Amino acid sequence: MVAGIALALAGGWVLGHERARADEETSAKTAISAPAESAGASNNQAPNFSSIVAKYGPAVVHIEAVSEETPDGGHSGALGSGFIISQDGYILTNNHVVEGAEQVTVKLTDGRKFPAQVVGTNKPGDVAVLKIAGHGLPTVKIGNPASSRVGDWVVAIGSPYGLDNTVTSGIISNKSRSLGDDSPTKFIQTDVPVNPGNSGGPLFNMNGEVIGINSMIYSRTGGFQGLSFAIPIDEAMRMKDQIVNHGYASHSSHPRLGVAVQALDDNTANQLGLDSTQGALVAQVEPGSPAQAAGIARGDVIVGLNGHKIGSPSDLVDGVSQLASGAAARLTVERNGATQTVIVATGDGASSTPAPSVHAQHETPHPRLGVAARSLTDDEAAQIGVDGGVFVARTSGPAAAAGMHAGDVILAVDGVAVTDVRQLQQMIAQADDNTSIVVYRDGAKLTLHAHLGDA
Repeated sequence: MVAGIALALAGGWVLGHERARADEETSAKTAISAPAESAGASNNQAPNFSSIVAKYGPAVVHIEAVSEETPDGGHSGALGSGFIISQDGYILTNNHVVEGAEQVTVKLTDGRKFPAQVVGTNKPGDVAVLKIAGHGLPTVKIGNPASSRVGDWVVAIGSPYGLDNTVTSGIISNKSRSLGDDSPTKFIQTDVPVNPGNSGGPLFNMNGEVIGINSMIYSRTGGFQGLSFAIPIDEAMRMKDQIVNHGYASHSSHPRLGVAVQALDDNTANQLGLDSTQGALVAQVEPGSPAQAAGIARGDVIVGLNGHKIGSPSDLVDGVSQLASGAAARLTVERNGATQTVIVATGDGASSTPAPSVHAQHETPHPRLGVAARSLTDDEAAQIGVDGGVFVARTSGPAAAAGMHAGDVILAVDGVAVTDVRQLQQMIAQADDNTSIVVYRDGAKLTLHAHLGDA
């Protein structure tokens, strides 16, 4: 959609010569801070959030994503926030916090730091899933955004400008805010103070439940101006399930046409020979999109979808969001004074490419087994309670067929303990075609049986 406001992605406080990217561009994409929650309030008193912060604050993490080395020897990247959703180390954050990162580090409130793997991302949905090695980690509680109401108190915990564990609060300003593009996401709008570095952090309700991921702000300056937007957590969790199960979101809940649309005014309607301002005016058609393939053109006015009237751009966005990805959409279009019907096969709004693994410079591919792996850090080994082991960043071939997952820790091969990547390479090279591999996953040890390829 064509939007008339300057929206900034809550994309993490950008590092690079110690200043935010928002300082470099007037309407830059910046990070946002999460809204706040309330633990309860008496009649004429503001709510007290301390119990929520004490209970769930430890599950909120600080994220540093390093993307490249600068000529002066420094590094560029971003700072953001995230939150742990499972005791074995799965973390949700924004895609734009970690996009393009070569290395991602997660810091907990107790000071521990862990290298993180990017399990996968959904770029259009701005959701990323990270994984750190561990068990018994603090977690948040997932809530239901549908149960929240406009005017409810909310609370955010994050790292604005790198200031860890910062708590801000406010109220829900709107529950279903469309931001004017062709994304079907209906954001939770709040007035919680947000700033670069809070991107990816949780939005809690008064029950201490996460109802959203803070993702965008309204800003003409790059800083907070009273409006912030969170991705509803139920939508984010659907994306998370796809990413964890498949490594990426290949079947997104975001079907798309590939058009930018805008509302009609009286003048434009008269120029087009229309007798009303009802419909969605096509302002741009994305090259290679389903809409272009179906013949939709700039200047068309979409007035119907599958027999339902389209009175405004938001009607079109809502209608498309209800379709299954790849499903046929029957559009009623006003063009050159005539009404036409156009059939469009909606596309998938998500990337079908798995996210590159972080720590790529430390990962070693093992074609015979089919894993990219790295040795555990001392902190990770201590957290799991082992002396060695190898962290699996990516699987394919025999490893994937045996049921090995990204995030597993390889502990032994054919009964012999694995201490590091180099030893694993040697063991796999010398192993028989059929071998047993002990992995650590979700607090338990599992024995997998792999049929190896040629050495």
